[in-house]
Amino acid sequence: MNNPTANREAFYLALMSIPAGKVITYGQLAALAGLPGAARLAGTVLCGLPEQTDLPWHRVINAQGKISLPENSSAYQEQKKRLEAEGVTFTNNKINLRIYGYTTLTPN
Repeated sequence: MNNPTANREAFYLALMSIPAGKVITYGQLAALAGLPGAARLAGTVLCGLPEQTDLPWHRVINAQGKISLPENSSAYQEQKKRLEAEGVTFTNNKINLRIYGYTTLTPN
């Protein structure tokens, strides 16, 4: 899909489906939006969100289970605070994806 507006909307819809207390990686968000392999695009779309958005941008982390923002930034602190408020715990600034990772896959 090479339509920027449609891509952005697909990411927004995917982002809205992530429940509180769960996280998803940029790559997983891209796949959920129907754009597998577009992890960087996911990051670009999230960076372009309006400052007062209601979308749960804070639930997106990198594949290592970490927040992708600089640790000393106010945005990092805001993302961590929001995740902790939803019950997500950090160990050495890392989130256990086995516990908190969101998946839409169901067992066979």
